[in-house]
Amino acid sequence: MSKRPLTKQELHNLAMNIVGKDLEAKGFEFIAINSQLKTNPQFVCIDENNVRHFVLVKTAHISEYAITYDVIWMETFKAHARKNNAKVLFAGVGIGNINNKNLPPNLNEEYLLQYEGLQLLDIELN
Repeated sequence: MSKRPLTKQELHNLAMNIVGKDLEAKGFEFIAINSQLKTNPQFVCIDENNVRHFVLVKTAHISEYAITYDVIWMETFKAHARKNNAKVLFAGVGIGNINNKNLPPNLNEEYLLQYEGLQLLDIELN
């Protein structure tokens, strides 16, 4: 069996699985899931108080810094969340090859993971 690096879609799916398990462990119930690249939100879910959450998952290379989002684009998304009476959660997931963190992992091999958990973003206007 030849080694091949994970595609962008496979990396995104892996990140979504990691975040999905975290959401389940925290008691969220899924309303909708969208795993297509560049489609947001990836998860629409509700918490134990029936509050709707839009969850954005960003996959990136592992970094010494926290994985961030585009602040200007996020303001547009926050407006969408306000219109839908939802809160926004961001999950940055860094995934790297076990031998070189700047390369994607190979299919069916161990990988490096950088995940600091879910980040609640303030959606109120500044």
